[in-house]
Amino acid sequence: MATPLSNPQQMVVSGVKWLAPGLKVKRYLLLIPIGLLPVVIGVALLINIRNTDYYDWLDHRINQLLHVDIADMRFYLPVGLALILLGLLLILSALIAVNRSIVGVISPEHLESLPEVIQRKRSLNQGARIVVIGGGTGLSTLLRGLKQYSSNLTAVVTMTDDGGSSGLLQQQLGGMPPPGDIRNCLVALADAEPLMQQLFQFRFETRDTKDGLSGHSFGNLLIAAMMQITGDFEKAVEKTSEILAIRGRVLPSTVESVVLVGKLADGREVTGETKIVKDPSAIDQIMLCPEAPTPPQAVLEAIRDADIVVLGPGSVFTSVIPNLLVRPIAEELAKSRALRIYICNVMTQPGETDGFTASQHLAAIERHLLPLPVGRKIVDYVLVNTTRPSLEAMERYAKTGAEIVSADIEAIKDMGYRPIVGKFLFEAQLVRHDHERLARAILRLWQERRIKRRGPL
Repeated sequence: MATPLSNPQQMVVSGVKWLAPGLKVKRYLLLIPIGLLPVVIGVALLINIRNTDYYDWLDHRINQLLHVDIADMRFYLPVGLALILLGLLLILSALIAVNRSIVGVISPEHLESLPEVIQRKRSLNQGARIVVIGGGTGLSTLLRGLKQYSSNLTAVVTMTDDGGSSGLLQQQLGGMPPPGDIRNCLVALADAEPLMQQLFQFRFETRDTKDGLSGHSFGNLLIAAMMQITGDFEKAVEKTSEILAIRGRVLPSTVESVVLVGKLADGREVTGETKIVKDPSAIDQIMLCPEAPTPPQAVLEAIRDADIVVLGPGSVFTSVIPNLLVRPIAEELAKSRALRIYICNVMTQPGETDGFTASQHLAAIERHLLPLPVGRKIVDYVLVNTTRPSLEAMERYAKTGAEIVSADIEAIKDMGYRPIVGKFLFEAQLVRHDHERLARAILRLWQERRIKRRGPL
């Protein structure tokens, strides 16, 4: 049985492999020792010029040809510096050529912009450690903005979706956690080619809608296949993340099989997220069944180490609160010293938050939280939109029973939160948050907080 190589041996073996035929790097590597030669001569000239015994031959030849004394500063200073510069340029050219040769094979699309790509990735890797907690389209929208400022992102996603492709997979695969919101977050954070992103969001439509394939998205099926291969949902999400080359990571709030239970204003209890959303009666309370699921340890560690924790945006009862009902997450968030922000929705949701103001969204979250120590809050700041959609959009939403969320700033202050107001609306076919403005507002608030903590210079 072969013994594993020690670290020095591995380094030697790896180094020799670079000399193998066909790699097209040997010619450039040879330039490095060639470039070192003028550097050494130039440094020797600058340091040892007065010890002319070492340069008798060189001194004699230069005097014969140029009638110049090499001990003269007017000679050795410019010549020495020129030789050093020439050698460094040769070495730099060799390194650039080696990098271009490697990148031209591994990532040819980045060949012409390699310095900018490296600089950007270094900057993103040093960005703030941000945890975003939520679900639905709101979470993926925010991630698209934040990934422009940091690669240290963790998306914590609710696991109660039981509709569409996710619901079908749960039934067909015996309780598999719903992958839909996970998939949307993976695509939002992806650095992969646009075609790969489109592939993940592709939804099958077959002739026979009852054949078991129609309605499924390719990304959901891939995650399901990964789970079958790895035997673990977290591992499946991790491997899928590698395929999409995402910035950051996506974690489920729990991998246990949980169901959302809604207690409605008329006293009825409705089980299942889809049924809760479709029921016209107002929601009084949201619960998880079972009541005490455990989160992955990585989720708690991410919150503990975070610089910024963002709650929302998303459906307050079906995307935001379910994550906080996983009690260890709420407890860790309450203890966190990170910058904690809740992003309030821009529009109310029929059957869930009819007529809700921004402060009522907060009140709904508060009444679902476990008892917190006196003076402790789950968030510090509340980001609220103050822009109104166009009249055409308002009329279109009014037909569905939705309206703009009123920014009752004073009520938010009275509850002990600090409101951050601004124009965070983006209007296209649907009214959504502007992910770029959201991200800028969050990062600006974090920078201001860091400056305050440092104090005056």
